[in-house]
Amino acid sequence: MIFNKDTAEKTAELLLQINAIKLNPENPFTWASGWKSPIYCDNRLILSFPSIRNYVRDEFAKNIEKQFGKPDVIAGVATGAIGIGILVAESLGLPFVYVRPEAKKHGRQNQVEGFLQKGQNVVVVEDLISTGNSSLMAVEALRNEGANIKGMAAIFTYGFPVAEENFKNANIDLFTLSNYENLLDLAVQKQYITEDQQSTLQEWSESPSTWLQDEE
Repeated sequence: MIFNKDTAEKTAELLLQINAIKLNPENPFTWASGWKSPIYCDNRLILSFPSIRNYVRDEFAKNIEKQFGKPDVIAGVATGAIGIGILVAESLGLPFVYVRPEAKKHGRQNQVEGFLQKGQNVVVVEDLISTGNSSLMAVEALRNEGANIKGMAAIFTYGFPVAEENFKNANIDLFTLSNYENLLDLAVQKQYITEDQQSTLQEWSESPSTWLQDEE
């Protein structure tokens, strides 16, 4: 997984400032998967802050070209990455499509929405990477439409080993604006959390699926 340290720290700080990332080791969140987590990330909040969404857009546009070369199409993963994906496509002067979690049950029954030709080079924009499963399902849907996937760019990743393995197996390079390790370092530095809380958060990241289960 690819990232730039300065960008990772700046992005983490902005996400913490607007509460797009919330850290609460004492009162954990419950994810849709049922996992208990001391962190919750909602990057859709970025769209409500013009200066921050412009920063994210510009960093994406710059790094997509740097890491993957300019693609033919930008694809956003529904629903969290549609908004930022459109902004990135607009900045690069490129067409935009988005990928549903599954094909519609009616009408044209599309999973990929928008105009996409076979053989076009596509970079996928995602808001958040946890295990990577849903993101890579979008990649598979695009490949089924004949797209040539150059890589994926995401706002934030938890850095789980299972995600790294999944991306490796799918032969997809991933660039992220920020990541969990840089977030924790910055959160301690800026006093969003204490060093004891940092230890708890690091412990969770090593085994997120089983964290707190022994205490229940």
